[in-house]
Amino acid sequence: MNKQGAKKSSNLFVFIFLFMFLFNSRTSHGGEIELLLSFKASITDPFHFLSSWTNSSASIICKWHGIACDNSSHVSSIELSGKNISGTITSSIFQLPYIKNMDLSNNQLIGESPSINFISSWFLRYLNLSNNNLTGSLPSSLFSISFSHLETLDLSNNMLSGKIPDQIGLLSSLKYLDLGGNVLVGKIPNSITNLTSLESLTLASNQLVGEIPEDIAQIKSLKWIYFGYNNLSGGIPKGIGELNSLNHLNLVYNNLTGQIPESLGNLSNLRYLFLYQNKLTGPIPHSVFGLKKLVSLDLSDNSLSGKIPELVIQLQNLEILHLFSNNFTGEIPKALASLPSLQVLQLWSNRLTDGLCSSGRLYKLILFSNSLKGEIPKTLNSCISLSRVRLQNNRLSGELSSEITKLPLVYFMDVSSNEFSSRIDNRKWDMPALQMLNLANNNFSGQIPDSFGSYKLENLDLSDNHFSGYIPIKFGSLTELMELKLSNNKLSGKIPEELSSCEKLVALDISHNQLTGDIPASLTNMPVLSLLDLSENQLSGEIPKNLGKVQSLLQVNISHNHFHGSIPSTGAFLAINASAVAGNNLCDHSGISTNILPACKRTNSPTWLLILICFLVALAAFLLSAFLIVFLRRRKSMMQKKVESEDGIWELHFFDSKASKSFTIDDILSSAKEENIISKERSGITYKGNCRGNGMQFMVKVINQAHSSSLNLWPEIVEFGNLRHPNIVKLIGIFRSGKGGYLVYEYANERRTLSEILRNLSWERRRKIAIGIAKALKFLHFHCSPTVFVGEMSPEKVLVDGKDVPRLRLSPPALVCTDTIGFTSSVYVGPELRNSKDITEKNDVYGFGLILIQLLTGKSSAGMEWGIHKSMVEWARYCYSDCHLDTWIDPVMKGHALNIHNEIVETMNLALRCTAGDPTARPCAGDILKTLEAVTRRTSSCVSALKSSSPV
Repeated sequence: MNKQGAKKSSNLFVFIFLFMFLFNSRTSHGGEIELLLSFKASITDPFHFLSSWTNSSASIICKWHGIACDNSSHVSSIELSGKNISGTITSSIFQLPYIKNMDLSNNQLIGESPSINFISSWFLRYLNLSNNNLTGSLPSSLFSISFSHLETLDLSNNMLSGKIPDQIGLLSSLKYLDLGGNVLVGKIPNSITNLTSLESLTLASNQLVGEIPEDIAQIKSLKWIYFGYNNLSGGIPKGIGELNSLNHLNLVYNNLTGQIPESLGNLSNLRYLFLYQNKLTGPIPHSVFGLKKLVSLDLSDNSLSGKIPELVIQLQNLEILHLFSNNFTGEIPKALASLPSLQVLQLWSNRLTDGLCSSGRLYKLILFSNSLKGEIPKTLNSCISLSRVRLQNNRLSGELSSEITKLPLVYFMDVSSNEFSSRIDNRKWDMPALQMLNLANNNFSGQIPDSFGSYKLENLDLSDNHFSGYIPIKFGSLTELMELKLSNNKLSGKIPEELSSCEKLVALDISHNQLTGDIPASLTNMPVLSLLDLSENQLSGEIPKNLGKVQSLLQVNISHNHFHGSIPSTGAFLAINASAVAGNNLCDHSGISTNILPACKRTNSPTWLLILICFLVALAAFLLSAFLIVFLRRRKSMMQKKVESEDGIWELHFFDSKASKSFTIDDILSSAKEENIISKERSGITYKGNCRGNGMQFMVKVINQAHSSSLNLWPEIVEFGNLRHPNIVKLIGIFRSGKGGYLVYEYANERRTLSEILRNLSWERRRKIAIGIAKALKFLHFHCSPTVFVGEMSPEKVLVDGKDVPRLRLSPPALVCTDTIGFTSSVYVGPELRNSKDITEKNDVYGFGLILIQLLTGKSSAGMEWGIHKSMVEWARYCYSDCHLDTWIDPVMKGHALNIHNEIVETMNLALRCTAGDPTARPCAGDILKTLEAVTRRTSSCVSALKSSSPV
């Protein structure tokens, strides 16, 4: 710089100094009080944290809540993070002349940033306005040489827009910069590389475009780079490999192309490398496997190719390895078996061959839908920590070793659709935690084992194999069994009577075998049996008459056997398809199904004795029928009524006898008042009501005009009213007239919605609620036929009682189906519903995932709270992948986070799988429940182990 330039610069600093002197001399202690009180007047403080801020002497200001002073009693620090203050942020608080630290984060402050007049402060070192609702562009006054001493700037998770100013390079002392979670656009300015003191740089979750600056290597002190969830393009700069201090690199969810630079292998301190969801190609550079400090490596959802080299053995600290959804080929390296810290390995959706387990600490092995072949490696046998094994849809062969059938913690094992062979009854099965076993579509032979070493078995699928012999009688002891599939085998003998002891059995498929004998009459006593397939066997005899009276039975197939006689004229047989009874010698004596079966032939003229017997039987039947008719008509008149009011004729249908005696239509109509509102939904408003006669309370939902047409589907709504489950709010009545309708639900004083009580719950209570909701979903998706969908799964639909038992408040399916248009704007429905009206169980799973995220974080689902993050899901992925647990867990649970760390992390992982963008990638309700219960068991076991190992 020449002398003239130096003189101008000197004059500039003198001018700034004089300005600051004059300004500071005018801003006395009294002036600071005035500025702070002006800020207080502009905001709302519901919990009165600022009650101590009163117009008093200067000596008192340093004792105000959140205020700290320097040695001269000037305000040097303001700490008001997470005080729930709201309102428009004003410029007064930014005019404090001696302020060094200012933290207003995690509140609900609003306002446009240009209105924030940042007065030059040589003292300011720390500024945190993150997690508010600030709008407008980044404040230009902040990005100037006046703030060159600023060390921390956090404006993340607001709604700031516009471009990142080129002048950002003037903040030369910055060590921490976070502008993530806004709506910033444009390119990353090259001037950012002038911030040579920077250690942490976050620009994630914006709308930035263009390439990553090549000169980023100039910021030698960088330890953290997070540019994920933008629209960045181009390649990964080779210069990043020169940042020797870097320990966290996250470039996920962009449009980066090209190969992973070999130079990344120079990052010897790197612990986290996240490059997933880009368009990267080519092989993994061998240099990456020299990063010996790596803890987590996620390169999934790219177009990477080549082999995974044995050099992976060098990653001895690796805990998580995600390489799924790429084009990797060749064998899975045997070195993976020797990685001592590896816990999660996901390699699915590649073109890998051969199979391999990982180390003894692995608890989840997910390798389905690859091209794996050969035997399951012996290393799997030593994985006693495994709890979930998914190897389906590969080309694995050989036999299941006797060791693999003794893994103590495995609760879910699916090796279906492979080429396994040999017998499985010649070894001991000892899997005490097993709940789901799927060996379907293989070449297993021999007899079916009597036991798999578990009384917790819920789903057993051995179909499409070559099993022979009898169906084991001991299956009757599987009291938790809900689904048994043995179809397409070579089983013989009779259907065991003992199967009727499986009182939770919903689906029984033993079709396409060589079974003989008749249908055991005891099967008619099974309380929840919904699907029964006995087709393609050699069964004979008559169909038990009571089989048609099993109320839960919805689907029956008895085709191609040797049955004779008439079919039942009740229940599932009333509307049975011709194909489901074909290939027998059956007839129809009722005349109802003569279109699919011939009418039964009448016998010759009876003798006088037979006539007498028939007369007496008929007389007894007549008397009994008369009694039943009177009884049923009386009961029906109580449960179904038509009443007239000023609004016309109302049709009432009750599902509760007590309610039928208590409610009147006037009770319902009078409850629909503003002061009784409980909730407002698209399909109608829900009110609290009281019976005038006995004071019985209830909830009544008014079906609005837009959905009143659904009341024409009266039979479907009536069928829905019969649903009963401990985690579902009971529907006790439905009313309709020409003008609309009402749904009446049970009510309990102690119940409140989940959104009302969420912030005051311990993790144990939240976990109990999550498991209860999962049980309700499993019931609706697996045990109801047709399947019942929630539609819009939100915390407002979850009522929690004083014992933390959650209950879903549902609308009838007919009402849900008419509401799909309104769903498109809801945060609780999957993104697929924005282009389709077809509700599926995967949509309910998406909503459940969002509820799980709220249970973990204590956050609201309101869109404004997530700032620029496009959704709560993106925010959760951001936190889960790249932040310490303490930064996203609900503060209420932080005191216990150490003991439940793994459980919370696993539960968040489940929540993110539930909210996957691709519906097919979301787990089903059954898997969700199993995962939650397994995570709970593991935590309980660990806590018990810690207690038992602690000194008395």
